[in-house]
Amino acid sequence: MGIIFRKVWRLGPLRLNFTNKGLSSWTFKIGRWSWNSRTRAHRVDLPGPISWKQDK
Repeated sequence: MGIIFRKVWRLGPLRLNFTNKGLSSWTFKIGRWSWNSRTRAHRVDLPGPISWKQDK
């Protein structure tokens, strides 16, 4: 198994996700709701260790 490079830059509600090849995706998060550009999925964090996800 190789070593994987990952880096996340947080700029307010915007999160930029980087790998060794460059920008892999970005996420927009407000409160418990978030949207990811790569998966194009909406996610809502629910109380406890569960969350709800809607794929597009």
